[in-house]
Amino acid sequence: MKITAAITGVGSYVPDYVLTNQELEKMVDTTDEWITTRTGIKERRILKGEDQGTSVMGIKAVQQLLAKTGTQPEEIDLLICSTTTPDLVFPATANIISAAVGTTKAFSFDMQAACSGFLFALATGSQYIQTGTYKKVVVVGADKMSAIVDYTDRANCIIFGDGAGAVLLEPSTEGYGLQDQVLCSDGRGEQYLYQKAGGSRRPPSAETVANREHYVYQEGATVFKFAVTNMANVAAQVMERNHLTNDDVAWLVPHQANKRIIDATAHRMGVGPEKVMLNIQRYGNTTNATIPLCLADYEQQLRQGDNLILAAFGGGFTWGSIYLKWAYDPKPDPITV
Repeated sequence: MKITAAITGVGSYVPDYVLTNQELEKMVDTTDEWITTRTGIKERRILKGEDQGTSVMGIKAVQQLLAKTGTQPEEIDLLICSTTTPDLVFPATANIISAAVGTTKAFSFDMQAACSGFLFALATGSQYIQTGTYKKVVVVGADKMSAIVDYTDRANCIIFGDGAGAVLLEPSTEGYGLQDQVLCSDGRGEQYLYQKAGGSRRPPSAETVANREHYVYQEGATVFKFAVTNMANVAAQVMERNHLTNDDVAWLVPHQANKRIIDATAHRMGVGPEKVMLNIQRYGNTTNATIPLCLADYEQQLRQGDNLILAAFGGGFTWGSIYLKWAYDPKPDPITV
């Protein structure tokens, strides 16, 4: 009997502080109209306070996930955290989350594939379920992008926000869960979207700090062009090879980078706006958290057997699409932690 890896629950967390377009107008030379027209973003959440790292949000998302699914922490076999903004170079943010939520029997590690990281981690976690190695795997997507955003750079500071989402993967013998995936990368994209310093090539120094090299750098026009093409292509590819028409697809779950990229992907798939999960207007681009945040926000609208196409594009370049069959009908209103 074939075993597939099904999502059996979702959890999420976003910080309380709301950074609006109107507030950004006071910080850099921009306008609400300019931001909304080009990105679709109206506001984003920012994690404030001393010693508050990505793990803070990941912990909250996992705690909510465990509470909603009635899962005991010691039942978890593996916890993967996809993040571009780890708390520390080491240990892994997944280790920090795991210790805080009490998943004492799980091993844990981080994955880094920029904005595609959650898809890569979801595919990786699924392998442990499909091979019969583990029964319960938690995949967390979390980022504190405000930690690496230059709030004097009007091109980039308008885009990013902070947040976390988590899913529980369990075995299914009824055909629910991950059906297919197309995951890609091309390291030649490095120069167009990256953080210049902070790693082993250019360790932190007075010079790198003075040169503002510890922030996100991107050539927006080039990244946009690659993202529109590649994200749309893999979403269409995974549909074609699974013989799915636009009528078969219940939802497109796209990485929330830019509404124009999302619209282009939906158009390529032939999917109308009523089938596109969209929350970029509320959170901006939370990198690894965008797709699980969408699943959490739309959870009450999902039905068992719904065909979902997940798609993302990120720095590296990385991109991919996953075809997923939803495993459960809506549960009672989410429990807040």
